[in-house]
Amino acid sequence: MKSLLWTLIGLVTMGLVGFAFTGSLASGGGMAAINALIGLAMYALYERLWAAIPWGRDA
Repeated sequence: MKSLLWTLIGLVTMGLVGFAFTGSLASGGGMAAINALIGLAMYALYERLWAAIPWGRDA
């Protein structure tokens, strides 16, 4: 629930920022959705990269 609420807060915030810059709810919402998808993809890549690095793990 915590991560879902955080994602919702991020979507709303990015949508408002996009609206403020473009003056369009559709553009602001589109920017928010794209930002969420890119963030999800980057997080998945980040986790895979860290999983492949043995440094810092207990032996």
